[in-house]
Order: sequence, then structure tokens, then C-alpha cells
Amino acid sequence: MGITAKSVLIVDDEHDIRRFLSTILEDEGYHTTTACDGEQALQLLETLLPDLITLDVAMPNKSGVGTYRAIRGNRALAHIPVILITGVAPEFQEFISTRRQVPPPDGYLPKPVNPAELVALVERLLA
Repeated sequence: MGITAKSVLIVDDEHDIRRFLSTILEDEGYHTTTACDGEQALQLLETLLPDLITLDVAMPNKSGVGTYRAIRGNRALAHIPVILITGVAPEFQEFISTRRQVPPPDGYLPKPVNPAELVALVERLLA
């Protein structure tokens, strides 16, 4: 009987970033699913229960901050570790200003993402 791979939902509006993160994590044995924005991520989360979520902060339609709040506000999803990823400091500052409304994220990575840092953080959170 094989070990089931841990699953990661990757949410980013940039196709190349989604592909980059997916490749890194799949090479480490994780199963990945991607979403191009917060709205699509929340739709996927109606039927998908990943072990971890990576979430871009600055996205159109529904920002990463809004998506993070929705995840933390949903009892069925609130336990899932979330790593916020951003290259936009003002967007992260918006999140910091709302910390009292929701628990802080489980991790934070700046763009461009360092593959070794991503893998180490995912491994630590899923240990």
C-alpha cells in the first residue's frame, strides 16, 4: 500500500508562477491543484480539501487578503495551513493591519520565491 501524497492548492493570478510553484512541489512528491484567483480558489475549496494552500496576496477579482479571510472564517477550512506569497509590500501591509480580525498566516514568502525556502516551509508545516 502506497503513501498518499500531500496536496497543495496553489493560488496565483500569474500562470508562470503557478507552473513554477507546481513544478517545485511536484518534484518533491506533492500533488498540486492550481487556481488563478481567489474566487476560483474558493470554488475549488467547496469540494477540495488540500493539506496546504499557497496564496498570492495581490490578485484581481478577490485579493489574497480577502481569500485568506474567507478561508479562516470557514470552519471546514480554517485548519488548513496557508502560506502567503507576495511581491507587493503594500498588499502585505494591508494584511498586517487586519491581523486582529483573523489569525496570522502559517507562513510568508516574498517573490521571487526561493525554491529551497518554499520546500522547507511546506515540509515544516506538513510534518
